[in-house]
Amino acid sequence: MNQSSMNIRIQTPPPLLLPRAKLSSQGTCPCTRVQLEALSNSNLAKRSLATRCYLVWSGTPVTMARQLHTNSSQTGALATSGSQEVSSTSIVGNEKLGVLLLNLGGPETLEDVQPFLFNLFADPDIIRLPRPFRFLQKPLAQFVSVVRSPKSKEGYASIGGGSPLRRITDAQAEELKKALCAKNVPANVYVGMRYWHPFTEEAIEQIKRDKITKLVVLPLYPQFSISTSGSSLRLLENIFREDEYLVNMQHTVIPSWYQREGYIKAMGDLIEKELGNFDRPEEVMIFFSAHGVPLAYVEDAGDPYKAEMEECVDLIMEELEKRRINNAYTLAYQSRVGPVEWLRPYTDETIIELGRKGVKSLLAVPISFVSEHIETLEEIDVEYKELALESGVENWGRVPALGCEPTFILDLADAVIESLPYVGAMAVSNLEARQSLVPLGSVEELLAAYDSQRRELPPPVVVWEWGWTKSAETWNGRAAMLAVLVLLVLEVTTGEGFLHQWGVLPLFR
Repeated sequence: MNQSSMNIRIQTPPPLLLPRAKLSSQGTCPCTRVQLEALSNSNLAKRSLATRCYLVWSGTPVTMARQLHTNSSQTGALATSGSQEVSSTSIVGNEKLGVLLLNLGGPETLEDVQPFLFNLFADPDIIRLPRPFRFLQKPLAQFVSVVRSPKSKEGYASIGGGSPLRRITDAQAEELKKALCAKNVPANVYVGMRYWHPFTEEAIEQIKRDKITKLVVLPLYPQFSISTSGSSLRLLENIFREDEYLVNMQHTVIPSWYQREGYIKAMGDLIEKELGNFDRPEEVMIFFSAHGVPLAYVEDAGDPYKAEMEECVDLIMEELEKRRINNAYTLAYQSRVGPVEWLRPYTDETIIELGRKGVKSLLAVPISFVSEHIETLEEIDVEYKELALESGVENWGRVPALGCEPTFILDLADAVIESLPYVGAMAVSNLEARQSLVPLGSVEELLAAYDSQRRELPPPVVVWEWGWTKSAETWNGRAAMLAVLVLLVLEVTTGEGFLHQWGVLPLFR
C-alpha cells in the first residue's frame, strides 16, 4: 500500500452519528460528502495507515467530534438506513462477497462445558497474568476450568443441557443471507465463534475454500468492547497476518451498530410488547442489564463500551417516548467475576436496592445480547428473578433477545450493504476525536485506533491502600492467584500433590 498522503472521495458513506437538530425531516443526514485524508503514522502497524475523517456538513467542516461524543446523551440521533442509495451491484460486481458473523460461542452439551471454559480462560483478555507468569496462562486456564465446570454444568443443565447460541446464530446467518439476497446482494454468510465451534479459524478456512474475494466482518455485539469485539478482531488480525490469501482479500469491519435505527426500533418493539403483559404497564421499571467489563478497560485503556452502552439506552428510551411510553428506567452491569472492580452499578445490587425503594414491577432488558444463552436463560431468568422476588419485587418480566426478529435482521442487511463502498478502501477513522460511532475500517486500523493498549492492558489497581478496601481485596486476590501458580508449578515439576491425588492434574497431560 502506498504510504504517501492521498485523498479519497466517497459519495455514499454510511451514516455518521450527528446532532438531532441537524437531521432532515425525513430523519436522514444532509451530508454532502466525506473526504478522507490518509496520512502515514509510525505508531501504527507497518501495513496499516492512520486516517483522518473530515465530515463536510452543509459546506462546513466538523472539527468538534469530541464534543459530539461528550454530549451524545443530549444530542445523539439514530443512524438511519441508507442502503437504498448504495449501488451494490456496481460495488460488488463479479466479486464473491462474504459476511463473517462473530460471536462468543457456547458449549452445546454438558461434555463441552469444561473445554469451552478452558478456551475462555486461556484468552488473556479474560485472565490477565503478569508478564513473568504468562507462560502459565494455559495451565491456569485448565485449573480454573476444571474447578468451575461442575457449577457451570448445573447452569447449562437447567437450560436444556447446553447453550442454544450456535443454533440461534446459525439461524441469524441464514436469515441475513436471505435478506441480502432479497436486496439483490448475493453473499455467503459465515459464523465464527471465539471460544467454541464453529471457531473463527474454521469459518476462515471455509471462506478460503469458497474463494471469497470481499469480506464484511460483523461482530454480533451491538456495542464495541475490547473484551468482546476487540478480542475477536485481535484473533482475526493474527490469522490475517499469517495467510497470504487473506492478506490479499479485501475486507472491512462494522465493529458496533448500537445506534442503528432498525436495531433501536426492534428493541422498542420488544419492550413495548412485554410491557403489555403487566396489569399496570406505566408503573413498570425498565431494567437494562448489560454484560460488565473490568473498570480498568474503560478508565485506563479507553474502551468505548460504557459510553456506547449509555447512549444506546438513551436512544431506546427516546424511541419509547415517541410511542408515549415514559416509564422509569435504569442500567446496570451483570456477570462480574474475580476480585477486581467492574463497571457499576452491579445488576444484583441494583435489584436489591430497587426492592428496598418499593419498586414492585421490573422488566429486565438484556441490552448487550442479541441471542439467548446462559446469561439470559439462567442468570437473568433464574438467579436475578429469584433475587428480585426475594427483595420485594412482585411482578417480573423479561424482554427476549432479538434473535431473528425481522426488523433487526433487515437492519443488519442494510448495515452490510452500506459498508460495501469501504471494502478494501481506507478506514473512516478519526484518531484524534474518537467519534462515538466506531468507524468502518480494516482489522488492523480499528485495533490501532480503538485498542491501542491491547498488548499491555492496565492493571486494575495501581496504588496500595491499607484496610478493608477494594485495593486490599484486589491485592489479596492477586496473592491468592500467585499462590495457586506456585502450587501448579510444584505439581507439574514434581508430579506430586493434592491435585494428582484428586485426579485433577492428569487432565493437563
